[in-house]
Amino acid sequence: MKTMRKGSLYQVVIPENWKNVTIDHILKNHWQAPKKLIHSMRMEKDIKVNGELLPWDKPLSPGDLLQITLFKEVDYDVPPSFGELHVLYEDDHLIVVNKPAGMDTHPNEPGDTDTLANLVAFHFQSKGESCRVMHIHRLDRDTSGAVIFAKHPLSKAILDRLLIERKVKRTYLALLQGRLKQKKGTISEPIGRDRHHNTRRRVSPSGQKAVTHYNVLEVRENMTLTEVVLDTGRTHQIRVHMSHIGHPLAGDTLYGGKPVVSRQALHASRISFPHPLSGERIECEAECLDDVGLSRGTF
Repeated sequence: MKTMRKGSLYQVVIPENWKNVTIDHILKNHWQAPKKLIHSMRMEKDIKVNGELLPWDKPLSPGDLLQITLFKEVDYDVPPSFGELHVLYEDDHLIVVNKPAGMDTHPNEPGDTDTLANLVAFHFQSKGESCRVMHIHRLDRDTSGAVIFAKHPLSKAILDRLLIERKVKRTYLALLQGRLKQKKGTISEPIGRDRHHNTRRRVSPSGQKAVTHYNVLEVRENMTLTEVVLDTGRTHQIRVHMSHIGHPLAGDTLYGGKPVVSRQALHASRISFPHPLSGERIECEAECLDDVGLSRGTF
């Protein structure tokens, strides 16, 4: 499928294997866009074919040029703030960045200006792009690693769906206290709120399903470096599950870890997902930017 950007337009050349498809079919079936967004695009006359407004149920032919007004100039929804931003991947539709530890993913209060989203807004501004800063997922303040942001509503809607469908694959590095007996394993325990502590979560029979897979990379002295993959994305999932099996994260004092490093030793090291528009597989590796032992041979 040949695609290109021209000003505010995202242009798609209808391929040979898309014979007799309609605008309606492409939005609802190919991209599975939400109804509200499709309605908005219809009302605002955002889609043309070969420069003309056509009925959305009219069959298109291979070679037709589908023109969608995707790149609209909008105000930043967070104030841009200058700072160093580590970009792992970027195109017209999304950006993947490496969040440092000690920084929130997005503002939690109206006056917050020192979050990852503020840095992304400044990055957009410096490139002359006027678009909202839309995170697809987030990391705890003291967890570092790869985070995806969408650049327009269609990209966000598709990426949100891919996340729900577990097609966004995230791999973490976690430094655990103690020596794990098993080289690999799966923790399948539901997680719910801790009634006695506002910010904590805990394993609870009435909680939400949570599945964590781990694989031991290195064991040195009384710590274990593990690679962790999640089937679910519950709040504090890795921290809760590792504490539950008696091996809290180093530095994670909220869940029983000892302050042997400067923060909870958790890093989102790899992320892969199908591109929301083209379907091409995107894979990003995020290097840990501080020294808490989250790479081989460093502790």
